Amino acid sequence: MNKTIVLVLIILFGIGCSSKKYISQVPFKYDYSLEALKKQAKMEDSGLSNKTVVNDNSENLSDATLALKEKYSIVLGVIPNKITNYKLYSYIDPWVNTPYKEKSFSSTGVDCSYFVQSLYSEVYKVTLPKDPAGMWKSKSIQIFTGRSFLAEGDLVFFRYDKDHPISDVGIYLHNDRILACTSKGMAIYNFNDEYFQLRYIGAGRINEDTKKK
Repeated sequence: MNKTIVLVLIILFGIGCSSKKYISQVPFKYDYSLEALKKQAKMEDSGLSNKTVVNDNSENLSDATLALKEKYSIVLGVIPNKITNYKLYSYIDPWVNTPYKEKSFSSTGVDCSYFVQSLYSEVYKVTLPKDPAGMWKSKSIQIFTGRSFLAEGDLVFFRYDKDHPISDVGIYLHNDRILACTSKGMAIYNFNDEYFQLRYIGAGRINEDTKKK
């Protein structure tokens, strides 16, 4: 009990001291090991011994795709049925935890805007510029600012300094989780983290005219 009270006081003290200061640290990054995720969610086999297992593979998915569906449903905190764009997550998965490197698209270092350009070309068949400002101005993208309208696959744009109004870009996934780059590398982060909220400029979605082409 005493430890709990001390922990709460420490948290409250930390919030009180830092809430008015500009965020300088990058946010929490999610762990992507499926076994680690299961353990954190208390999904060990022993905990399932008295449960009825339901076959929810009506799509006859491969074991690899089923594992991907399960993995990202846990990472994003949604039910597995929400994960349906397997091409999107198959493309994302090998790049998670790749170090950040400016103007690079390599397994040793990646720039998120370069990655987004490649992903949109491969997954959505839409050609975008490689730079965030170019994507913002692209005729293929419809810009909006409302955060409540965000949907899987939308672009989210950020401003880091006054000299670059559109400094970086990420991809919205589900449940306020985004794929983005920070100094910790490319990973899935919580969009609600103050780090991103202070920098968020707007979002973009493939416009209807582009979809019809």
